[in-house]
Amino acid sequence: MIPMERASAHERRMLKILRALNAQDRATLIAFGEFLLAGGASLDAPGGEEVPVAAAPSAPRHEPRPPAERPIAAIKRLRRVYPMLDPGEMLPETSALMAAHVLQGRDAGEVIDELEVLFATRYESRYGERAGAPEAGLDSDAGPDQDARSL
Repeated sequence: MIPMERASAHERRMLKILRALNAQDRATLIAFGEFLLAGGASLDAPGGEEVPVAAAPSAPRHEPRPPAERPIAAIKRLRRVYPMLDPGEMLPETSALMAAHVLQGRDAGEVIDELEVLFATRYESRYGERAGAPEAGLDSDAGPDQDARSL
């Protein structure tokens, strides 16, 4: 007989909740769990050892926003654009925006717009003076009044 690992109390509770939901709510719960996993993943190895992290670049690497992008994909794209930002520090804001989309039905485009502003603002506040150089791929004819919402 194959030994089976006993599920933890949290795992049993999540399974009970999942089974009690209708199909649409199950999909929402799974999508939210995947979002949390993508944004809140620890840099610690299972044994408690730290995983070495490569040095992050100091300038964002612009990626154009695809048409019909979903908020989870936008978060992944913005994490690639701003790898120097700690996703754990941004988790409360990104979680709140995802919850507004998933649980309250807020428009995906609006949520993505706010995510882009959040990432750009966080980058500017953290790297302020070093952020003065224009990003690759952005229009160079943008005026000085251009704000983070136009990214």
